[in-house]
Amino acid sequence: MDANMNIEEIVRQVLAGMNQTAPAASAPASTGSIPKTAHVAMLTGLEHFDVKEYPMPEVGDDDILVRVEGCGVCGTDAHEFKRDPFGLIPVALGHEGTGEIVKMGKNVKKDSAGKDLKLGDKVVTCMIFKDNPDITMYDLNKQNVGGADVYGLLPDDDVHLNGWFSDYILIRGGSTVFNVSDLDLDSRILIEPCAVLIHAVERAKTTGILRFNSRVVVQGCGPIGLICIAILRTMGIENITAVDGNEMRLGFAKEMGATETVNFMEHKGIEALAAAVEASFGGHPADFGFQCTGSPVAHSNIYKFIRNGGGLCELGFFINGGDATINPHFDICSKELTMVGSWVYTLRDYATTFDFLKRAKGIGLPLEKLITHRFALEDINEALQTNLAMKGLKIAIVNDAKNR
Repeated sequence: MDANMNIEEIVRQVLAGMNQTAPAASAPASTGSIPKTAHVAMLTGLEHFDVKEYPMPEVGDDDILVRVEGCGVCGTDAHEFKRDPFGLIPVALGHEGTGEIVKMGKNVKKDSAGKDLKLGDKVVTCMIFKDNPDITMYDLNKQNVGGADVYGLLPDDDVHLNGWFSDYILIRGGSTVFNVSDLDLDSRILIEPCAVLIHAVERAKTTGILRFNSRVVVQGCGPIGLICIAILRTMGIENITAVDGNEMRLGFAKEMGATETVNFMEHKGIEALAAAVEASFGGHPADFGFQCTGSPVAHSNIYKFIRNGGGLCELGFFINGGDATINPHFDICSKELTMVGSWVYTLRDYATTFDFLKRAKGIGLPLEKLITHRFALEDINEALQTNLAMKGLKIAIVNDAKNR
């Protein structure tokens, strides 16, 4: 009797399975737990976000829907928040974001580096090359992506899920996307700014001056300068002096790998400041300098820190900060300085960044300490004001921030 009941039960289960309707082959794969609406922090006026609710968009054959886990606040976000220099308002900001794939079109199989993609994978985006499909991972070895579009700086449209300051973002076909499931959330939030510095160091290496035993000065110890120090340290460069006017940030510089620090507030005039930098290197000028402040005055100063025949990488001016005053005769020509500028990154730099983050953690650099403040999405106005007030270092919007 029991055996017959078991057989009958098995038959019922098989028949039930046969009667279930199979999903259409063209339907996007999904986790099955997606809400009908999404929340987007929309910058609707100067220094004001409204968290708006929009219908969840359809996911096309080449699209990816991502549940946002977190996004760093960049200086570019702060400038747009305060002044709207790009004329984008209303706009969904946030480009240092990461999250989990919850739905994907049938044509989505691999990321931009050829790595498999599936539901549940953690991803980041780089740039959008819809108008230039010939750009690939390898074409970009010698070309940066400064002219491409980026999520978080797109004009608003009928989708609205265009920035990472949200709880969902729709990654459109033609975008670059990377599977970073092997990195923790803090590391993933730091990928985009780290890629900026990976690119800067690669640019610096083209001068032939930046070497294993170089004396390197890094001016500016915000997140950009601190990440620069960490990258130099992972390369084995151990003679690094950090210059800033904030003791807390100089303390972070030591944690990131700087061997010496100079507080410019303690030195009156450029001659005294340059002498302090030389003293930090045992009486020698720097072989190479990274200028990370975005300040024209700081740019003018850094030439005085570098030896004849040395090198300089300028990467601080991501917006127009004004003109700098230098004397080309003394600052460049008579010193025979080799200079490079650096602007955003290449796709290959993005991939290199993933390895840097693992290496930095492997040698004990506490990069996670760069994220000093975490805010929930509904507190985004406070987050941006915290950034403008220069409190802490990296500010992040984390969608479960109230529970962290």
